[in-house]
Amino acid sequence: MEELAILGGAPVRTAAWPRWPVHDEKEEQAVLEVLRSGDWWRQSHGQILDAAESDAEPYSPVARFQKAFARYHDCKYGICTVNGTVSLELALRAAGVRPGDEVIVPAYTFIATATAPLAVGAIPIFVDIDPDTYNIDVRRVAEAITGRTRAVIPVHFGGQPCAMDELLALARQHHLIVIEDAAHAHGASYRGRKCGSLGDIGSFSFQASKNMTAGEGGIMITNDPAYAELCESLVWVGRRKGEPWYKHFVAASNARMTEFQGAILLAQLTRLEQHAARRSANGRLLDSLLGEIEGIRPTALLDSTTCHAYHLYMFRYDPRAFAGLSKQKFVQALKAEGITEASTGYATPLYANPAFVEKNFMGGGWPVDAFEHGRCLNYADFIERCPVSERACAAEAIWLPQNYLLADEQAMYDIAAAVRKVQAGARRIL
Repeated sequence: MEELAILGGAPVRTAAWPRWPVHDEKEEQAVLEVLRSGDWWRQSHGQILDAAESDAEPYSPVARFQKAFARYHDCKYGICTVNGTVSLELALRAAGVRPGDEVIVPAYTFIATATAPLAVGAIPIFVDIDPDTYNIDVRRVAEAITGRTRAVIPVHFGGQPCAMDELLALARQHHLIVIEDAAHAHGASYRGRKCGSLGDIGSFSFQASKNMTAGEGGIMITNDPAYAELCESLVWVGRRKGEPWYKHFVAASNARMTEFQGAILLAQLTRLEQHAARRSANGRLLDSLLGEIEGIRPTALLDSTTCHAYHLYMFRYDPRAFAGLSKQKFVQALKAEGITEASTGYATPLYANPAFVEKNFMGGGWPVDAFEHGRCLNYADFIERCPVSERACAAEAIWLPQNYLLADEQAMYDIAAAVRKVQAGARRIL
C-alpha cells in the first residue's frame, strides 16, 4: 500500500489546478477602454425599461452587461448592484417585504440569504434541505408557512436548480413572493429555463469565487417591469427616470456598480457557456468515479436539471466506510494528496451562528417585538427541525470548488484516486 502523503508519502496529484479567475486580453482591453474614457461610473439612470426593449447599445458597459446577462437568463430586465448580498436585500424591498414579515430560507447556505430579510426588518425562518441535493426541501417550506409568511428564498445551492415547479405552486397557493438566490447558478437551467427567471426576482453574485466574477458585484433580474423600475430606483438612491437629479422618491442608498466591473463582466459572460459545458462534463465523470467508492455519494443530479452550474462539486462522506475517520481528518488527508482546495463546507447551519444564537442583528430596522409570536424565540430550537443540515455540517458534506471542474479529465481520475488512497490508509491516521 502506498504511504499516505499526510504521513510523508508521495501525493497522488502534483499538477496545478486551473487558476481562477480566468482572464485574458478581453478583460484587459475592456478595463483600459473604461480607464481611458474617463467615464468610470454610469452617468444616467432610469433607462432600464427602454434598454430592455431596444437593441441599441449604450456606451455604458454596466448598461450593456445588465441587458445581456438578463437576456441570457431569460429575463427582460437586469439591474446591477455592488454585490450579491445587497441585490438580495433590494429584491426583498422591491417585492414589498416589510418589518415583521417572515421570510423562509434554507438552513444550509451562505449567511447573506438570511441577513437580507433582517436588513429589511423581516424575520428569517429556517427550513431543512433535501438530503439528496442539499437544496431547500419544499415539504419543509410548506410546514413553515404561517399568516406572517411573505416570501421564500430558494437557493440553487452549488449550482443545481431547486424543485421550482413544486415551490412555485406552493407560493402561488399562499400568495408568496419567490426571490431566487442564484449566487451559485450562473447559466444553470431548470427544465430548459434559466435560473433567476423562474420566480419573481433573481439575484446573482459576481464575488471573486463565483463562476463569473469582477471581484465583487451583483445583479437582480426580472420579467416584471414594476419590480425592475423599483429595483433601479433603489440602486440609484431613490431617483426616478425623468425627474430632477436631486429629487428622491424612496429612501434608498447608492448601490451602483462601477463601469470597470461592467466591462470585466461583459468579457466574462462570453466564456460562461464554454465553462459550463466543461464543468458539466467533468461533474458527470466525477459522479461516476466517486459513485463506485463505498462511503462516497455524490449529490443527486435531478432529471429536471438541464444545466448544473457546478459552482461547487459536492459529495456526501460516510466515516463508517473510512474506519471512522472524521470528515475533517479526511479532508486534511485529501489536501495532502494534492486535492488542495477540498473543503468541509459550513461548520454549522446558519441558525447556529453566534449572530443568530445571540440575536446580534445590529439594529437593521428589526422590530423589537419580532419574537413575541414565539415562532423563532430561540434559534437553537431549529436543531431539531433541520437534521439534514446538521448532518451535512457535522459529518457528511465535502466541497470541491468550481475551478477544479475546469481541469482535464485526468484531474477527475486524480480526485477519485486520492479518495481511494485515503480510504485504504484511513486506520493509520485515526
